[in-house]
Amino acid sequence: MGELSKSSVFFSDQHLRYADILPPMQVRARIEVAVLNFLRSLTSSSPSISDLPLISRNSKNSRVSRGLLTDESSIFLSHTFCKLSLVRENTARAFVRVWKVMEMCYQVLSQDGKRVTQRELFYKLLCDSPEYFKSQLQVNSTVQDLVALLQCSRFSLGIMASSRGAVAGRLLLQEPNKEFVDCSTCGSSGYAISGDLSLLGRLVLKSDARYIIVVEKHAIFQRLAEDRVFNQLPCILITAKGYPDIATRFLLHRMSRTFPGIPILGLVDWNPAGLAILCTFKYGSIGMGLEAFRYACNVKWLGLRKDDIEKLVPEESLVSLKQRDLQVAKSLLSSEVLQDNYKEELSMMVESGQRAEIEAFYFHGYDFLGKFLARKIVQKDYI
Repeated sequence: MGELSKSSVFFSDQHLRYADILPPMQVRARIEVAVLNFLRSLTSSSPSISDLPLISRNSKNSRVSRGLLTDESSIFLSHTFCKLSLVRENTARAFVRVWKVMEMCYQVLSQDGKRVTQRELFYKLLCDSPEYFKSQLQVNSTVQDLVALLQCSRFSLGIMASSRGAVAGRLLLQEPNKEFVDCSTCGSSGYAISGDLSLLGRLVLKSDARYIIVVEKHAIFQRLAEDRVFNQLPCILITAKGYPDIATRFLLHRMSRTFPGIPILGLVDWNPAGLAILCTFKYGSIGMGLEAFRYACNVKWLGLRKDDIEKLVPEESLVSLKQRDLQVAKSLLSSEVLQDNYKEELSMMVESGQRAEIEAFYFHGYDFLGKFLARKIVQKDYI
């Protein structure tokens, strides 16, 4: 506690650019120091309400970390700060929201082993402070503000990830004090990924797979699992059922570290949103702030790509790009992190004005997708 008091309460002088994973006692200590310094400012000879300096979570403050000996890249934030002030009209409510969420997190951390989801946090705040919390989005944003302020992870704050993800195929996993689960026997729905990152971090993982395939859509994941594609193609299937949640990204990252020799391949729709999902797995996301880099994996783009569309998708199955697609494409094309061959694919997508879904392959039969994956992987047709 005394050591913490010597530095700025919000650690701005240390220019940290990542969120620490801390035990509850240390997080509570950071919150206590924050409160004490706030009160000290109010009761000083020149009373004032101190601003909240947060590490800025926008593209201007993002940087790309590239491996020297590998082709891995990830997004992280630099040390540029923005401030929330109670006396500025455009940040006053956000200022109060941070203190409200900080109070809730302190209460949670005071209960041994207790954690809450962001959804549970929203309903608690909605009842306690309805004038400040009108939507889940406000809670999510405020949690990230608190991560940027205290520079510790969401999980360290007592907030548990809500998971939608599933895994199937050639993976054995064992929770503490339990029997191994064979993910190849979990049916078409797969093994449900827990939202408890502490539990995921303690899983024992074993596999004889040669590939990990990240599948964008749950329906495609179910088709591949039902067809038991992992019997012919030794692989692990994993899906977040759309935009990747933290727990699924965490488990994928753990697998990438546990099985470093296994390539990770992404199967997504041929549209800007599909590429955005793949890039979130691959690089992390600015919106995740200081936690962005923790979950990045070196995912390769297996498909769908332009060559696949031209050779295998009937023209009747192509759909025009929507305005939202073009907005996502514009954002991706302006990104420093996106590699050149991805930009080329995306530019061709935009120029064609069309998009295609993986389901378009069912034109060739319901068992075609497994054959398509096997051919692409054997030929190492991924980027």
